[in-house]
Amino acid sequence: MNKPVVVSEEALGAPMMVPVVTSGSMARAAAAGPAYIVLGGISFSHFLNDTMQSLIPSVYPILKENYALDFAQIGLITLAFQFTASLLQPVVGHFTDKKAQPFSLCVGMGSTFFGLLLLSIAHQYLVILVAAALVGLGSAVFHPESARIARLASGGRYGFAQSVFQVGGSFGSAMGPLLAASIVVPFGQPSIAWFSSIAFLAIIILWRIGLWYRPQIAARKFAAPQPHPDAPSSRRVMIALVVLVALLFSKQLYVSSLSSYYMFYLIDKFGVSTQAAQLYLFVFLAANAIGAFFGGPIGDRFGRKYVIWFSILGALPFTLALPHAGLVTGAVLTVFIGLIISSTTSSIIVFAQELMPHRFGMISGVFFGVAFGIGGLGAAVLGKVADHTGIAFVYQVCAFLPAIGLLAIFLPKMPRSAH
Repeated sequence: MNKPVVVSEEALGAPMMVPVVTSGSMARAAAAGPAYIVLGGISFSHFLNDTMQSLIPSVYPILKENYALDFAQIGLITLAFQFTASLLQPVVGHFTDKKAQPFSLCVGMGSTFFGLLLLSIAHQYLVILVAAALVGLGSAVFHPESARIARLASGGRYGFAQSVFQVGGSFGSAMGPLLAASIVVPFGQPSIAWFSSIAFLAIIILWRIGLWYRPQIAARKFAAPQPHPDAPSSRRVMIALVVLVALLFSKQLYVSSLSSYYMFYLIDKFGVSTQAAQLYLFVFLAANAIGAFFGGPIGDRFGRKYVIWFSILGALPFTLALPHAGLVTGAVLTVFIGLIISSTTSSIIVFAQELMPHRFGMISGVFFGVAFGIGGLGAAVLGKVADHTGIAFVYQVCAFLPAIGLLAIFLPKMPRSAH
């Protein structure tokens, strides 16, 4: 199902039907294919958003040295950012299910803008935590509604649209360490303020997207959901959602361990410089970004369950080998890990959206929020473990996380129209 298709009112809600726009307007949009300009704009905004967010873990070595922080305190900074996003994203998604806000993305980006400015001048640990929380607030507002916009602009190719949206964020996450190595390390913490100009650019783009989104909202017409004949039962749906959360847990916690502590691991084990460690982290995150694109289109064509199986379990041999590899071999392994494990995100999110299409915003918020929240909680716990046992032990334990992918056996078979 790689080609644009005409999506009827029944197929739109697969496995349950819930028309979120009038049938005529959606049929015309599907016939025309994806709205590439809108998809490009929302993906580029995701790139800018996550570039700014990824600056936070990228400057951890600077903050640790300047303020004599331990690993537990570093983990709490991640928790302050990601827990704020996790707590509020489902709330934002639930609210926008009832009343969509076309210009809320601009408001959320404003929070990120002020968070970066505050982080650039913060000289106390508590102020650093507040700045990280403000950036997390921007994330909470951005992700649920922007995911809805990506789906509206998909032309029926939901996995493709979600992958385009995800790849922007993944490349943004990869840019953080590179920008930190080339700008923040040479010029210091105050240079973080320069990145607030990126937030200003994002606000302008999101305002233009809001102008496109507003008439889409005006055309919405709600109706009572009707079950698809082949839809899984409500009990199977709940089991599947729990499984998807567990799968996202294994993926995101592992990625969070590399994002937050891989630089420290390289510095501790191989004695590399901070800038060199940031470049190695960029290699992993760039591979993560590339892999994020392929899962959605492949899931559209062959089924999302197969992508989920492969992308999580397929990374297991490489994660098990990483703690025992040398510097260069380890860098190669992180490329394979990033390419494979990141391809599951789009499939997990779209699978969950298709299980409960009548709660699209809330489901998007829960899963984006769970991803951020698990990463934040995991980073805090791993930091505490690293303080007591060493950073190398953390990677030996985390290597087994992809084995949780075996739970994918409990995912139901979805109707073909849901693929």
